[in-house]
Amino acid sequence: MKCYAYLDIETTGLSREFADLTVIGVALVRGRTCRIEQLVGQDICAERLLPLLEGADEIYTYNGSRFDLPFIKAKLGLDLKNQFKHTDLMYHCWRKDLKGGLKAVETRLGIQRKLADIDGRIAVWLWWDYVNNHDERALTTLLEYNKEDVLNLQLVRREMGIR
Repeated sequence: MKCYAYLDIETTGLSREFADLTVIGVALVRGRTCRIEQLVGQDICAERLLPLLEGADEIYTYNGSRFDLPFIKAKLGLDLKNQFKHTDLMYHCWRKDLKGGLKAVETRLGIQRKLADIDGRIAVWLWWDYVNNHDERALTTLLEYNKEDVLNLQLVRREMGIR
């Protein structure tokens, strides 16, 4: 039975040179079993990420070939494209004229979000609120946002008919 890994990152900005990783979320799905793990802040390192992906036959991302995987490579020195088969769902969506970010595609596919008002910009604010003000609620919200991202990647894959 195939083991699917869905991966999404949160960062302090778009620049791999100047921004930092704040959260790496992974949903590992085999059959009806789904395990979600997240690395946060100082806990983010190659030695902790690789075990989260153990057993994965393929990693799925949205815009991961241009953002998530190069960011991980720049910050952790880990080239996931060389270690795992990778499918960037964004390009499959584009072929079906589903353009825009993950949230826009989810909306067009009828996929719901609990945290519909949060986007990448707000995710950065949540991180800094947690770091600067020790606001645990901000971190909880950021982690829930990332969790929705990785879970919804699975729904996008299914809706697109990708096996």
